[in-house]
Amino acid sequence: MPTKMISKLALIAGAGLLAFASVANADVLENIKKAGKVRIAVAMGIPEYSFVDENLKPTGSDVETARLIAKDLGVELELVEITNAARVPSVQTGKADMVVSSLGITEERKKAIDYSVPYATLALVVAGPADVAIKDYADLDGKRIGVTRATTNDQDITAKAKGADIVRFEDDATLITSVVSGQVDILSSQSAVINGINKKMTANPLQVKFTQKETNLGIGIPKGETALKGWLDGWVKTNFENKVLRDIYRKYHNAELPDDLTSRQ
Repeated sequence: MPTKMISKLALIAGAGLLAFASVANADVLENIKKAGKVRIAVAMGIPEYSFVDENLKPTGSDVETARLIAKDLGVELELVEITNAARVPSVQTGKADMVVSSLGITEERKKAIDYSVPYATLALVVAGPADVAIKDYADLDGKRIGVTRATTNDQDITAKAKGADIVRFEDDATLITSVVSGQVDILSSQSAVINGINKKMTANPLQVKFTQKETNLGIGIPKGETALKGWLDGWVKTNFENKVLRDIYRKYHNAELPDDLTSRQ
């Protein structure tokens, strides 16, 4: 191949690599401000965190938190409605700038995305009918248990309840429907979901059998976005100290956040 042709191809390839690098190293915070809009991913159908109210409007502690982030950034909010399983991919692929959706901070997820400091918590629990004896993971052997796919609950039950028949649903709304309709009667979820189910099953409410763990929630962002992480960390700490985030959580969950929350890793 002629030298001139090789040089020309090298220049084209180099330009392509530079263009890719500029996309890969894009400053999401700067892009948000330039666009005048922040895209925040939220999985709807999670009681108390993100759901649709009687007026068919998105609401919940995570939705209110997302609105406050947009307000303090001085930009418009675009709520990107997703499933639970799409929470991490939504920021990995650039579908959203961040995810505020009861996303537990785990070592596995830290390999794929970065997090803000914790802004809220949730309790992971196993629940079932009053007449079913379950005290720990061993009691789940041979039992059919529902979970929401790609959640911390799913990971925990998969690892610790080896003998259980695990039925996975795509989102919390589908899991709730399956319990209310009698498809499954034992589930692993968060306490807010159990409360949501019991509002629909007043005649035979579920009981919490045991608590799997308390999980800290973080705002998920793409890897390496140091400016965005710095802004969010400062924002969470400020709004935790001035009690705004505490008030939002109390309003929807009727519970208090721990005083040391933002110092947890």
